[in-house]
Amino acid sequence: MTLNRKYRRHQFSCLALVGLIVVILSCIPLRMAIAKQIAPAPQAILTLGGDIDREIFTARFAQMHPSLDIWISSGANLEATRRAFQQIAPTRVHIDRRAIDTVTNFTSLVADFKQHKFHHIYVVTADYHMRRAKAIATFVLGSQGIAFTPVAMPTNKPVESRLHLLRDVCRALLWVLTRRTGASLHPSI
Repeated sequence: MTLNRKYRRHQFSCLALVGLIVVILSCIPLRMAIAKQIAPAPQAILTLGGDIDREIFTARFAQMHPSLDIWISSGANLEATRRAFQQIAPTRVHIDRRAIDTVTNFTSLVADFKQHKFHHIYVVTADYHMRRAKAIATFVLGSQGIAFTPVAMPTNKPVESRLHLLRDVCRALLWVLTRRTGASLHPSI
């Protein structure tokens, strides 16, 4: 086989891969639109851990939505979390400790949401963190046919850097394509 033929075959393979990725990603908005048609109102609440204030905020928010279960992904210490939700029926509160970062907040729970047949959820996090959370949720939840409605807890903190956003969007895309997040590269592991 000539070098030119090998180059063309490689070029075709790369184009086919890019085409496949584009097709997969272009389905996300359609899947989210269908999910919102199926469930116009959110069916559960997901709180991204990292700050007890988010959990306190979510507990207040949950009181306005008494029919919804609450999922806390890697929140504050267990005792503080339980205190934050003491006014909420314990059967509504699901605490999940598998996540180690924002990407895994979504990837560790998306199968649970599908199992419960959730098509639409609230995503609660701090306002400075919401841009990144929405981007990740679009890829991870959207790729699984789950729509989301963001709920931002107000703070006085500056919005996170675009570098964090870009890094985690790449990791979310990696998950959509491979079901791996790159979390094993996390320095604390």
